Amino acid sequence: MTAVTRPIKAARMADPTPEELVADLLRLLALAPLGGDRFEGPRKHDGIGRVFGGQVIAQALVAAQATVADDRPAHSLHAYFLRGGSEEFPVEYRVEHGFDGGSFANRRITALQEGRQILSCSVSFHRHEDGPGHQSAAMPEVPPPDELEPDHLVLERHRAEIEGSAPPIILRPRPIEMRAVRPTALLSREPAPAEQRVWFRARARLPDDPRLHRAVIAYWSDMRLMATCLLPHGLAFARGDVTGASLDHAIWFHDDARADDWLLYAMDSPWSGHARGLNLGRIYTSDGRLVASVAQEGMFRPRKQ
Repeated sequence: MTAVTRPIKAARMADPTPEELVADLLRLLALAPLGGDRFEGPRKHDGIGRVFGGQVIAQALVAAQATVADDRPAHSLHAYFLRGGSEEFPVEYRVEHGFDGGSFANRRITALQEGRQILSCSVSFHRHEDGPGHQSAAMPEVPPPDELEPDHLVLERHRAEIEGSAPPIILRPRPIEMRAVRPTALLSREPAPAEQRVWFRARARLPDDPRLHRAVIAYWSDMRLMATCLLPHGLAFARGDVTGASLDHAIWFHDDARADDWLLYAMDSPWSGHARGLNLGRIYTSDGRLVASVAQEGMFRPRKQ
């Protein structure tokens, strides 16, 4: 369970360059083999508080990919967050071979920290096959990214008013650049439709390995998604209005895509209730090709002001 908690204030340092941020992301995704289909995912440098759920999902995917032939890309991932992880420690990933068939393979991954399970995950892989195809979900009509302001500049303008309430990851320099059609969605307490449209891409060029690009997309698919179900209720993550946690996360990879080219993340929330909210996402290339679909349910409880 990835939780959003009250932030731990830390002294500000000079911001790293985009290349340094992306290099640190690649370091996080370079797991160390421990033998016997066990791997160690490194901790984030200077990390404080709870580990970002997208990091655990991406590292679990990397661990699973390491046990499957290169000609079988991942086509789906289903994960349950069990406990919050700490950024003070690395994460161990144990991979079990569930199935190896002629076209498909399945892996079960358990993520542990200090001997306690924090995530349970299954990943399915499929050898490429030709077949009939269609795409009925057209990409939403939105302004191109060069007409939108980078999120980090928007948040920096509001730093003084949210620094005491925003979860640490919101104000940290990030390896992924975002440009939102509604940039103040994380800040506003005005009720709004349960949808977000956000362009994103890695802030520096990535290696060409398609598996790495899938892992980076998985990493960032957990960012902002859960906030979608808060929008109709005028609750703002960045202002500490809720205690929240991701409960589960699913990704379907439809096709290859580069995570260092602009991708549009179209997010919607069809339902919330009983302290939970369902959030759905579609990820498109800039030319309108649907390359991934995402679903996540989260827990959120409004804080008493």
